[in-house]
Amino acid sequence: MCIRDSLRITALQDSAHGSLHQNGMKLVQEPPKGLRSNLLRSFTSDPIVDPKFFESSNKPEAFKKLLFGLTFFHSLVQERRKFGPLGWNRPYEFNDTDMRISVKQLHMFINENPEVPYEALSYLVGECNYGGRVTDDWDRRCLLSTLNVFFTPDILLDDYRFSMDSPEYYSPEEGEHSDYVNYIQSLPWEQKPGIFGLHGNADITKDERDARLLLEATLSTQPREASGKDSALDPKKVVLQSAKDVHSSMPKLFDIEEITAKYPLTYGQSMNTVLLQELIRYNRLLAIVRSGLDSVQMAIRGEVVMSADLEQVYNAIYDNKIPDGWRKRSFPSLKPFGSYIADLLARLAFLQKWIDEGPPPVFWISGFFFTQSFLTGIMQNYARKYGIEIDKLVWDFTIMTEETYDKAPEDGCFINGLFLEGAGWNNETGLLCESKPKELYVRFPIIYMKPVKPEDLVEVPHYRCPTYKTTDRQGVLSTTGHSTNFIMVINLPRRQNDPESYLVMRGTALFTQLNY
Repeated sequence: MCIRDSLRITALQDSAHGSLHQNGMKLVQEPPKGLRSNLLRSFTSDPIVDPKFFESSNKPEAFKKLLFGLTFFHSLVQERRKFGPLGWNRPYEFNDTDMRISVKQLHMFINENPEVPYEALSYLVGECNYGGRVTDDWDRRCLLSTLNVFFTPDILLDDYRFSMDSPEYYSPEEGEHSDYVNYIQSLPWEQKPGIFGLHGNADITKDERDARLLLEATLSTQPREASGKDSALDPKKVVLQSAKDVHSSMPKLFDIEEITAKYPLTYGQSMNTVLLQELIRYNRLLAIVRSGLDSVQMAIRGEVVMSADLEQVYNAIYDNKIPDGWRKRSFPSLKPFGSYIADLLARLAFLQKWIDEGPPPVFWISGFFFTQSFLTGIMQNYARKYGIEIDKLVWDFTIMTEETYDKAPEDGCFINGLFLEGAGWNNETGLLCESKPKELYVRFPIIYMKPVKPEDLVEVPHYRCPTYKTTDRQGVLSTTGHSTNFIMVINLPRRQNDPESYLVMRGTALFTQLNY
C-alpha cells in the first residue's frame, strides 16, 4: 500500500472534519512476536536502517556491538511478557520510541566520550527510558539486571555470549548493516527460556497459564440449562448439592468475647491482638460465605427471588470460581472454588487450634488474613521485651533442617507454608540451587525469623527474595499502607558463584499459596 505525501493528513484543525475521524480506519502497529522478528524490525527501522547514522560513530566497533545489544535488550523485555508473572509482575508496553531515543543517546555518548560510559548509559536506558514505564520495584530490579547483560565491557569480546544456555545469541563482529540482518535471519524462530534468564520450567508455566485462560474462555460459553429434565448434570442440581455440602462443612463464627477473656490484650504479648484481629476478619468472611450459600439454596428451591448477586454466586459455584462478593471480603486467592473452600477450612482449623492449645511452636504463615500484622506482632514483642525501638530492628533469617519443632524459640518465631518458584533448595548445603526439570514449585523448609539490630547481622552471600501471597505477584496499595499481595523480603543464602542477578532474572520468589 502506497500513501502519497500529498494526501497525508498531519492535522485537523477544523471541527467540521470530525466525521473523517469517526469514519476513518485506524491502523495500529503491534510489535512482532519472537526475538528474531523483533530484532529484524529494529534493524530495519529508523534510525538504525539509515546508513549515514549506522556508520557515523567514531568508535564503530564499540557502537555496533552495543547497538546490537541494545536492540536485543529491547526485544527481550517485550518477549518476556509471554511468561506472565514469571516474566514481569505487571505487563509493560515498551515501544519503539523507547528504543529510538536510547539508540540516539548511545550514539551521542559514545561519540562525545573518550571511553564508553557504561554507568551513564545504564542509568539513562534502564532508569529513564525503559525504567520510566516500570511501576514495580522488583520489575525494575529485573530490568536493570537484564540490561547489565548487554551494557558491559565484556560485550566487546568476540567470545561473549548473552546466555550460556543459548550460545547462538551474541553480538556479531563489526560489519556492514547487511551482515547484521543476515545474522538475525539465521537465528532460530523459537527461543529457549534460557535466553530470557529463565529456567526451562518457565515454558511449562507459560503453556499451563495459556491453557487455563483458553479453558476459562471456553467455559464461559457453556449453557447454564440442562438438556434434559432429569439430567444428572442439571446446573441447578449441581450447584444445590455443592452449596449444601460446603454449607454443612462451615464452622460457626468465633465467639470474640469468650476468646478475648482467654487471650486478653496485654502490653507484653502482641500475638493476642493479632489473633483477635484475625478472628474478626475471618468472622466477616465466614458470615458472608454462610449467608451466600444459604440464600442460593433457597433461590434454587424457589423460596426467594434469584437476585443479581445470588445469580453471580450461582454461576461462580457452577464454574468452580470464587464469587465476586466473597472475594471482596476474602484473603487474596487464585484457587478454584473447591480448593478455596478447602484452604478456608484449613485456615479456620489453624486458628481454632491456636485458641484451644495456645500459640503454635511453628506458625503457618499461609493461614493469616493480614500477614503483615503477624510480622509486626513478633517484632513488637521483641522490641518491648528488650526495650529497643522497633524501627531499629531488622529480620534475621535462618533456614532450618528439621521438618517440625515442638517448642517455640525464645525470641522470634518459626514459620512454614511457603513455596519457592524459579529456583530449588539444597537441604544438604542449605543454599539455593537450580530447579529440577518439571518441578515448578518447591515446598520451602521451616524458617526461623528473629528480630536483630542491623549491626548484629552476619553478612553471607544471599538473595533478596520477594515473598507474595499469590503467584500473580502484583497487588495494590491498601489503606493500611501495605500491598495486598507483597509481604516482605526474605534473605535466602545462595552459592558464591551465582550472582544475585542470575536469580533475579530467574524470577525467583516465595509464595504463601499456589493456584490449586
